[in-house]
Amino acid sequence: MNSVGAMEEVEKRTSLALSNKMEMLIFYLYDRQLYGINVFKIIEILECPKAMTKLPLANPAICGAIDFRGNPVTVIDLGFVLGLPKVDYAKMICYIVICDYNNTINGFLIINPDSLINRSWDEIKSPSGMLTKSAYLTAIAYNDNGDTIQILDIEKILSEVIGVDEILSDEFSNLKDDMSQYHILLIDDSKTARQLVQSVLEKLGVTFTIFDSAVDAIENLKQRARAGEELVKTINLIICDIEMPEMDGFTFVRKIRENNLLSNLKVMLHSSMSNPSNKMKANLVGANDFVAKFKPNELAERIIHHLRMVNSVE
Repeated sequence: MNSVGAMEEVEKRTSLALSNKMEMLIFYLYDRQLYGINVFKIIEILECPKAMTKLPLANPAICGAIDFRGNPVTVIDLGFVLGLPKVDYAKMICYIVICDYNNTINGFLIINPDSLINRSWDEIKSPSGMLTKSAYLTAIAYNDNGDTIQILDIEKILSEVIGVDEILSDEFSNLKDDMSQYHILLIDDSKTARQLVQSVLEKLGVTFTIFDSAVDAIENLKQRARAGEELVKTINLIICDIEMPEMDGFTFVRKIRENNLLSNLKVMLHSSMSNPSNKMKANLVGANDFVAKFKPNELAERIIHHLRMVNSVE
């Protein structure tokens, strides 16, 4: 793709993101179920080589490593994580989806890519009923034929298979500030992500409230504002994920800024979509900050920065 074509593609996807829409790659695993990944996180899709470099003592879901543009990339058998048989990539044609999550490049082994589709976030629903029993399922959508697309909690998968940095530096344990005076609202649909952020907030000593839905969070804020609560004094910072069913983080910020009762609230977007273009989109919708997941020290630093500004303004 030439530079003009690349810019057109970026603008197209930026426009989608800012209009509460997502473009996703849908693909198959061994169970012939459709799964989806946000195209924003995909760098390339390539046919799986017949051999990979084995990694000693690696998680069983890790097939090995391949060379990708001169760098080693770990390849995870996505189906095996979900309890399906391992893919015999040496004997069959299959594919690797190279993705950027949390500033880290990983490959996901799949059976076959199907197509690209656009869906509004309000068409993407939180799972209910039996589907909620799937430990790795974070949302569902439907293709044009009405077939279910399962959207996986990739953050949870990477946390369990690769591991993430959960340790906060000792310097944050001995802050002179009384952080308990501050109240933070955390919004994230991923249980794993919520737990990781919560561990940072607990170590900082901050008071916090958690929502797993931006729709529920904004309704709660509106009700409190209508009841006369001066939210800018009772909620010092909102930390919000971007990819969430029904309402994404960009739309959440835009709705906050459009509401006179909520417009002064401070919002930090926190996302595994760590591509620099997402910081630009965060600025466009009016977010006060953008922090890529999951860097506990950087997150803590930005939280402290914003909370200390509360007292400097008062």
